[in-house]
Amino acid sequence: MARKQTLGYVELEWICPNCNSRNKGRDKTCASCGAPQPENVKFERAADEKLIAAAEAKAAVVGPDIHCGFCGTRNPGNAVTCSQCGGDLKEGQARAAGQELAAAAKPTVVTCTNCGTENPSTQTMCQKCGSPLPRAGQAAAPVSFSAPMGGTAAPSAPAKPAKKPNWLLLGGIAGVLLLCCVVGLFAFLFPSSSVQATVTDVYWQTSVPVQEQREAHYSNEQGSPPGDAYNVSCHTETTSVCEQKTIDKGNGYAEVVEECHDESTDYCSYDVKEWQTIQTYPLEGYDLFPQYASPDIFSGQRLGSASETFTVTFDSDKGVLSYNPGSAGEFQQFDFGSVWTIKLNALGGIVSVGR
Repeated sequence: MARKQTLGYVELEWICPNCNSRNKGRDKTCASCGAPQPENVKFERAADEKLIAAAEAKAAVVGPDIHCGFCGTRNPGNAVTCSQCGGDLKEGQARAAGQELAAAAKPTVVTCTNCGTENPSTQTMCQKCGSPLPRAGQAAAPVSFSAPMGGTAAPSAPAKPAKKPNWLLLGGIAGVLLLCCVVGLFAFLFPSSSVQATVTDVYWQTSVPVQEQREAHYSNEQGSPPGDAYNVSCHTETTSVCEQKTIDKGNGYAEVVEECHDESTDYCSYDVKEWQTIQTYPLEGYDLFPQYASPDIFSGQRLGSASETFTVTFDSDKGVLSYNPGSAGEFQQFDFGSVWTIKLNALGGIVSVGR
């Protein structure tokens, strides 16, 4: 079952569309230009938000603010009549609420768009010229200065252009890497030369395993045991998984909640009978007729899958070459003294063998 608890509240902020100033969530009018908060403005999380208790922010626990349907004034969610015009707020529009808000960017400084001064990201007004600061993480506009009446214009502070990625350099690096991959592929997979070679030796080795059902023990395996398991002992481990969310209350504040739920996993210990290799019977030879051992088996035993390796040795102008056929049928084609055309890659490895 999901569990939810309130950890506290944080005050949000909003951007004045008239002058781009940042304002506290509780402010009903812009602190810089005095413009009223528009009905459609969005609350956002502040870069320097701090968790506060409900007792310290009584407005946070009230419902979404209501904008008066007659004059547009923002009113608390528990208000009945408009504080500005006295109109009945039943005609008003409650702000949207309940959305989860993403965390704000947290740069160390915010550059003033008016004078270029760097301010702490917690500031809303420039500490040098008093101009409203852009939101944390928002790109600043180019800086310019006006000359005072009858004076000489101060030189404009050059705006530092954003560093653009060097696509030419990146493209060159990508091209070199791609070329290396292509060259490597050609070096390994494609022939660069061929040579006539004579079969001088052949060798084969086979192996037949004998298997027997023996007891295997598994401990604390996740999930259910197999159907033929015995001595089964299972237990369930439960862990609590929690996630914090910041939910817009629609009144300049957001509720910080922690939602938790339990996740259970079963673990089992058990015994089970499994086929296990108890002995292998190898054979080898230097002819073209590979053989497989036929060991005697007893009750409760079986023969496992046989394995084999084949090796053909050639003599050529480029020295001794070794090749491993993939099947007994291919291996048996390499008669002693027969001549083959061998294609080699750039590294001297065999790519193909043919008549």
